[in-house]
Amino acid sequence: MTPTSRPVRRSLPFLLAGVSMIGPFSIDAVFPAFPLIGDRFGVDSTGLQQMISTYLITYAVMSLFHGAISDAVGRKPVIVTGMLVYALASAGAALSTSYPMLLSCRALQGVCAGAGLVVGRAIVRDSLEGPAAQQMMSRVMLIFSIAPVIAPIVGAQLLFLNGWHGIFWVLLGFTLMLALALMVFLDETHPVAARTPFRAGTLVRGYVNFGKDRPFWPLLISCSVNFAGLFLYISSAPHIIRDLLHLSAQGFPWLFLPTVAGLMTGAWISGRLAHRRSAAYTVNLGYGFMLLACAAHLLMGLVTREPLLPWSMLPLVLHGIGVQIAFPTLTLLLLDRFPQRRGGASSVQAFGSLLMCAVVAGVLSPLLSGHMVYLALGASALTLTGWFAWRWYGRLTRQPRVPHTATAEVDVDLQTEITEPR
Repeated sequence: MTPTSRPVRRSLPFLLAGVSMIGPFSIDAVFPAFPLIGDRFGVDSTGLQQMISTYLITYAVMSLFHGAISDAVGRKPVIVTGMLVYALASAGAALSTSYPMLLSCRALQGVCAGAGLVVGRAIVRDSLEGPAAQQMMSRVMLIFSIAPVIAPIVGAQLLFLNGWHGIFWVLLGFTLMLALALMVFLDETHPVAARTPFRAGTLVRGYVNFGKDRPFWPLLISCSVNFAGLFLYISSAPHIIRDLLHLSAQGFPWLFLPTVAGLMTGAWISGRLAHRRSAAYTVNLGYGFMLLACAAHLLMGLVTREPLLPWSMLPLVLHGIGVQIAFPTLTLLLLDRFPQRRGGASSVQAFGSLLMCAVVAGVLSPLLSGHMVYLALGASALTLTGWFAWRWYGRLTRQPRVPHTATAEVDVDLQTEITEPR
């Protein structure tokens, strides 16, 4: 059965967006609680950053296995189990009596949270192909984009109700509801006949084969740093809001509202471009927006000694637009390098992205968050790395142009469109 012949439920983008929201909720919702957690356990700001980096590291490592496990046993069992165990970890975090216990529960959250993100992308590509897959991915990201702005706002409001514990109780309830919805509404998209056994040797050989594919590397690099430049600002939110803007916990929307506005707009644009423009045009447009945002941030930082509201935050809109325009196409191009192992390919992509985010949160953010100019330079370096990797991929896959025919239009694949827009 081909992807396009499988019926797709209308609930699918909402389910996949829901499981994808776990990631930003796990990161952004705890930002307003940093001072309370620090006071409760006697931890300074550097130690509190471990709550993010610990989560991201375990998230990244386990992401190498989620896709391969789903290739072996199916997509649905992996996602449902991941959500249930995440709920258990959230309960443990809410009941933590020491900082090491809280970090351990955060690590367990990271182990499970990636199941939805990694396997969800494989489900999209199992079910759809070509522009339809890009549209579905864009719809998922459009819904998902509300999570980064909701998370810190919800987290800040919960501080008045039950302190920092309430954040983890809400995560518990959210994931339990998601698990129930997945059990009822999610269809299995990876048939038994297409499954591959989960063996250590097979897994290693599969990843070795990924490494032997030259175009896979620039795509992996571009995907991995695509979000990193924007995430540098997100992971630095506590420093930006409190130390640079001198605002309270209620000031987080100043950073997250522009970010989410850009992400939602970019996802909408990506969906609109799916049937109209080539992969090359779409990704180039995305990087154009990202580079423009970096230039605006750098100029604003050089002109003003202190960040000014709302002007210093407005370039985040452009950066969010660029990220979401490019991301669906980059992801689909990478998954299509290995059609029989999309779960494994999605795992490697998630591992690279999350490892990069862990470095950003644990290393770059503490080093650069003292001044907006430093953040702009860091974001620019990350974005340029992704751009150069994308250009490298274009050189590796460049093919002579062929006459446009009706048959070619039906059979065209994203990878054959990569050289230049139609």
